[in-house]
Amino acid sequence: MKFVSYNIQYGIGQDGRFDPARIAESMRDADVIALQEVTRGYSRNDYADLVEIMSALFPDYFAAFGPACDVLVDHQIVDGRLRERRFQFGNMVLSRYPIRASRNLLLPRKRTFDKLNLQRGALETVIDAPGGALRVYSVHLDHVSPDERLAQIDFLKDRACHYVDEGGPLTGAIEFAISDLPVPADFLIMGDFNMEPESPEYIAMVGRNDAYYGRAPRAGYPTDAEAHLRSRPSDGYSWISEDQSRRMHLDYCFVSGGLVHRLKACRVDNSARGSDHFPVWVEIAET
Repeated sequence: MKFVSYNIQYGIGQDGRFDPARIAESMRDADVIALQEVTRGYSRNDYADLVEIMSALFPDYFAAFGPACDVLVDHQIVDGRLRERRFQFGNMVLSRYPIRASRNLLLPRKRTFDKLNLQRGALETVIDAPGGALRVYSVHLDHVSPDERLAQIDFLKDRACHYVDEGGPLTGAIEFAISDLPVPADFLIMGDFNMEPESPEYIAMVGRNDAYYGRAPRAGYPTDAEAHLRSRPSDGYSWISEDQSRRMHLDYCFVSGGLVHRLKACRVDNSARGSDHFPVWVEIAET
């Protein structure tokens, strides 16, 4: 199975061009896609509905969207009815396989006074994958404050690692005349974490590195797929600044301990040009 995570920057590429089709082509082989910075009603891309656009570009994929931020832009009366235009900013998951359930997790945040701070989220999905149901999270953490990211990571890990106890979005579904949902223990957490390898936030996510054993997979600490497979180049990066002068590794795929033995490959596609970020690809064996 092939998974990809891509912060698509509202559909705007390194050349300043809005081109969702270009983004879709760079992900065409993926079975499951996690997107960040998916917008509706945003002036920079002429108020495009990227949820509808990306769904149309993958017409046979199941889709889920979680708008972490939802703000009124303007409104008018049309044919006697109020019409709203809202700015939505969030995460999306597209999947060849059925998305049995989703839950939009709003991450902790604090008010800022002179820097942009949008509400961030983690879209949690339960997918009927060929090797058994698993969870896929599309995540976008704060871009300014390490302290905020640490709080968000603590919250996210708590939800992901205690999912079986919580039961996800719905239990006792028989009362609503629908079948009970799977409650899978295994998960992939994919997205733009706005942190660099071995930063305090990264260590909070994966645990400290032992001088002899490294980072042995263990409960409560998701495993960085690329680091585990030793496939990250020393000069690897997943984001490039607008003026091309800075490159940083900010995007990751973390997996639960039960999926580590199924990891086959992980890489960043630095040939993609559809965003200021680059897609992170992960391949796992079906069983």
